[in-house]
Amino acid sequence: MRKLVLYMHTSLDGCVEGGNPWDISWISYNQELENYAVEILQDVDTVLWGRNTFLGMQQFWTSVPDNPESSEHEISHARWLENTMKIAVSRSMEEVDWQNSRLVKENIAEEVTNLKKQPGKNMIILGSPTLAQSLMQLDLIDEYRLTVNPVVLGSGKPLFKDVPNKMDLKLMDSRVFNSGVVGLTYLRDR
Repeated sequence: MRKLVLYMHTSLDGCVEGGNPWDISWISYNQELENYAVEILQDVDTVLWGRNTFLGMQQFWTSVPDNPESSEHEISHARWLENTMKIAVSRSMEEVDWQNSRLVKENIAEEVTNLKKQPGKNMIILGSPTLAQSLMQLDLIDEYRLTVNPVVLGSGKPLFKDVPNKMDLKLMDSRVFNSGVVGLTYLRDR
């Protein structure tokens, strides 16, 4: 059975956004983290996003191939996304029109459980903290890939919000990057 992986950048105090929506300027993103992300995505064939992240990612990544200022990494990632199954989880959206995408409007626990049973590589949540929180509450996330950035935000959107029960995790890997970022991989220990 394939896993549902959460890949998220966090501050040392556990925030995934600063004080404003999409405030991720504090992330120490560089070549090392690009390479780390590419490594993680090699085992993935499906991305799950909430409505806001899906729409934001669609707007940005579909414009990358035609943008002369796009980096090689950005173009490669945009092509990967075009060919990867993308699932928008939203009750308010009526349709999705990005290539290889589909919409899940209800029964998210059942939908994700069924997706896990299908053949293929792992599924991943890239960003989408509100969706991640919902899936944590349903205990559907199997692996946590967190990059902890060397910054304390003091306020912002916390990753682990309204988790109803204790979640035991098993550390599988840790890496320290030159930027001071620490990459942590935890498996959900059920």
